[in-house]
Amino acid sequence: MLALKNNCKHPSTGRPYIQSIAGGKDISIENLQNGISHAFIVQFYSNEDRNYYVDHDPEHQKFKDSVKEIVEKAQVIDFQDGVFT
Repeated sequence: MLALKNNCKHPSTGRPYIQSIAGGKDISIENLQNGISHAFIVQFYSNEDRNYYVDHDPEHQKFKDSVKEIVEKAQVIDFQDGVFT
């Protein structure tokens, strides 16, 4: 997952378009994980870059295909930092 930051390239520039990726194993003591054991935050430079990642990026698709046998449950939440309404 972390390698996607450098492996995912913008189709018109050929350069990486993911601003950052952070992640790790759950360490919460609140017991509210609902079966989720690991979390990742992928930050994009724009919504358009996010849309390309989700809908078209072949590296992202290869990654999803490579982990589908070991990932039992996934949850995706998109948010814009600081926007609450």
